[in-house]
Amino acid sequence: MRWTDTHCHLNHPDLYAEWQAALFRAQQSGVERLILIGYDVASSRRAVELAAQSDALYAAVGIHPHDAAQCDADALATLRELAQQPRVVAVGEIGLDFYRDLSPRAAQHEAFHAQMQLAQSLGLPVILHCRDAYDELLHVLAEYPTVRGVLHCFSGTEAHAQRGLELGYYLGIGGVITFKSAEPLRAIVRAMPRDRLLLETDAPYLAPHPYRGKRNEPAYLPLIAQQVAALWEVPLETLSALTEANVARIFEQVQ
Repeated sequence: MRWTDTHCHLNHPDLYAEWQAALFRAQQSGVERLILIGYDVASSRRAVELAAQSDALYAAVGIHPHDAAQCDADALATLRELAQQPRVVAVGEIGLDFYRDLSPRAAQHEAFHAQMQLAQSLGLPVILHCRDAYDELLHVLAEYPTVRGVLHCFSGTEAHAQRGLELGYYLGIGGVITFKSAEPLRAIVRAMPRDRLLLETDAPYLAPHPYRGKRNEPAYLPLIAQQVAALWEVPLETLSALTEANVARIFEQVQ
């Protein structure tokens, strides 16, 4: 039985200095593979560099909507170069965030479209960040019917989930599923197709119960898996087989 953390940030300052130790702890917990997600040019470069140092690591490169104002022609050219490096499996995390609005919404839309076009041209899936913008984000996704990907840390409604699934996307489920306040999300997960769920930690963010409020780690992924297995009423071994098959389907290089 093994697990893949499909979204974590060993390339983040909170984990980067001890990435080897964090990877060791993850593997001791059965988390054998990790996808390191970029959120700006520098973190994307770090993700690629780390993935080159371990067969357990893969990378995604992208500019987060918080930093969309930095997504100029030079940044896009660098992302294109990075995206073609070995062990890069996706473009992300990209998307829209109308909750914090740290970049102007027009800039967010421009960066989002540019990176969707990058993924489309390279035949890569996308990893999507969305907060308080699901209607707008899903509208953009419909404009790129050949692109597939992951609605990371899904927090939308049942209707948003259904539309994302219709468009061919997967739902990324992390530590939030263990929170007492997450019953609406648990209801969505109970009813969703079992071939569309991916497990993720978003480390160092959003640690699952009982570590909520502390620094998250990929080693905590089995706590998320236990919650999903309970919701689906399946053994952990069955959930592992299901989610690992999903990983191989959407991230073709991760085998």
